[in-house]
Amino acid sequence: MKPNSTIKEKALNPEEHASRSAVPAVTASPSETKIEELDDRILTALQAASDKQALDIRILDLRGIATFTDYFLLSSGANERQVQAISDEVVDKLKKSGTPAARVEGYRTAEWILIDYGDFIVHVFADKARKFYDLERLWREGKTVALPPEFANEANSSLRSES
Repeated sequence: MKPNSTIKEKALNPEEHASRSAVPAVTASPSETKIEELDDRILTALQAASDKQALDIRILDLRGIATFTDYFLLSSGANERQVQAISDEVVDKLKKSGTPAARVEGYRTAEWILIDYGDFIVHVFADKARKFYDLERLWREGKTVALPPEFANEANSSLRSES
């Protein structure tokens, strides 16, 4: 009987359990990830979205809090055509560089286009859908990636906040 109680004690010991856990602990306050830490494919997607005048571009670092991907690249388009143009540009640029998308969802309706590359996912939203789904709030525990000023579409993102 004594050996069983030892096993039970080990299983209930929180320090022992935490040290064996494969998932790292989540910090309470989000911090920033540097753009230099990003994979070239993510930078290509970022540049492609920017080339098509994507609004309010953000990258969330989800390593440590999500198991299905490492990063989200979020952006918005002013209308259905721009949302599709942004996603087309991302898919085309990455395909040309040797990285085809695993899947693309939502292209036809162009409210929320999801482009899955496995370790990162590109989300291109219509403004109304982005506000409704609010992935930034949903994944607020993720770290934000500090983007250089050339990727901040200030003139257009101020239009978003007015509507």
